[in-house]
Amino acid sequence: MPRKPRLVWLLCLPLLAASHSIPSETFEEELHVRALPDGKVASRFSFSVLLEGTSPRNPQNLSAEDESQHYTLFPLTLGQILREYAVTELHLTLNAGNWNYGRWGYPDEVDVGSGAELWAWMGEGGTATVDERWRGLRNALAGLFCASLGSLDELRTTSPALFAPSGGLPDWGMHNPHEIRHASLPSEHVCTENLTPFLKLLPCKSLSGIATLLNPHRLFDADWHGMGLHVSWLPEAGVQARLTFQSVTDPLRSSDKRDWSFASIFDRKIERRCPSATASHVVVSLPDNGAYSIQPPPPSIDRASNAAVFDLKKEPVEFDAPLDISMQWPNDEGFEYNLVPQTPLSVRRLLHGSSQDRGSLAVSISNSGNESVSVAYLETLPWIVQVYLHSMTFSINGVPRDDILRNFTYVPPIPHARAMELTLNLEIPARSTVLLKMDVTKAFLRYTEHPPDAQRGWDLPPAVLVPHGGKRMYTPTLLLDLATPDFSMPYNVIIFSCSLVAFIFGSVFNLLTRKFVVVKVESK
Repeated sequence: MPRKPRLVWLLCLPLLAASHSIPSETFEEELHVRALPDGKVASRFSFSVLLEGTSPRNPQNLSAEDESQHYTLFPLTLGQILREYAVTELHLTLNAGNWNYGRWGYPDEVDVGSGAELWAWMGEGGTATVDERWRGLRNALAGLFCASLGSLDELRTTSPALFAPSGGLPDWGMHNPHEIRHASLPSEHVCTENLTPFLKLLPCKSLSGIATLLNPHRLFDADWHGMGLHVSWLPEAGVQARLTFQSVTDPLRSSDKRDWSFASIFDRKIERRCPSATASHVVVSLPDNGAYSIQPPPPSIDRASNAAVFDLKKEPVEFDAPLDISMQWPNDEGFEYNLVPQTPLSVRRLLHGSSQDRGSLAVSISNSGNESVSVAYLETLPWIVQVYLHSMTFSINGVPRDDILRNFTYVPPIPHARAMELTLNLEIPARSTVLLKMDVTKAFLRYTEHPPDAQRGWDLPPAVLVPHGGKRMYTPTLLLDLATPDFSMPYNVIIFSCSLVAFIFGSVFNLLTRKFVVVKVESK
């Protein structure tokens, strides 16, 4: 009898050792709501899971069996994909619409390019190359989010150095440097079939916490909406996965006032908090001027950012009353639009020319600030569009300028194999508009290479403008009109050929099988 406690203690030692080997996980959620200058309301949902004390998988160990991974809050399917393809950093966004920088300013999440955008940092080495793992990664994410990411093949993939890692890159030696792969699919749109697997990756799904406000009927009716997945390695903390959803709703659709509430923009309220979250906050940006009313009264206000903060962790799991935050402007009889540009830089891109084999690409970059700005302009176009660098010209107010371009890098396209990558480092003078023009040619495709809606045209991915030390800006997509064959001609040929064969066959068959008999007709 005296030895039983000692025996139980010895049996528990392996379990205690195993528990120490399992990394701890933390889950945090936040909702940031802010009123935009044009009366619309921007909402940003952020769900962050941190796998503490872990690091990405070394690609040199892909040939060996991976160590067991135990996840409680971290998405299991996502963790398996990251380990299977040894991904160090991953960014995936699915957006619908064009972000209006002039009226809305910079977004909370900078990746707002139209359509699907995927880029990842992966280390070299091991039995599988970076391109092979990149192919497997996009196919795995396509199945996870029910999106057409498998179309991000080599014809759309580039390696721009402009996309710097947001986290750290492990040092695996000189023989294992990291490489980036980037691809865009502007024709991909986010919808309910993408939001459903997105919610399944959350610990509390959409049953409790801030995620209960993710109502697809209201989110996909917004003026702009997009979702994202961001995985990065924080050397001092571990591997972090962030799931984000942004939307821009318009309260002025139904009234002439900009008043809003959770019930009006999401058609839902928060009834209970997520018990798995270590931090759960709702942050509402307060106006800088004018009389306003916010209900319920915020328990705390962050003076540095002038925002009301609601800490849901201080509430019981089941709220006494559903949380429905609202903001009103009682003195507003009618909203007046503010047309003042919200960003000092603006960029426009157009494709000129009515011909189906030639044209010109025009890019207009405006700087309304009082100082010149150094920017990097990235253009990634499929091989069906080829630019001529010798035709590149820069002008300000119609006057040619040779001091705008500092340097550039150019990776030419390879037909049917590789996309084009052009990075321009420019100096935009203060209070001026720089006009960039280049001649382009359009490819003549085989009839089997056209998409099903060939008459609509081809969507070209957005260009990226990055100010020195600033946030990325995306241009709208372009629609390219290519020469398309008459797809009804094969049908006409088949019908004509079949009719001709039937006529000839019928005539010959009658001649071969019909028996001609002379019939004498007696006259009466």
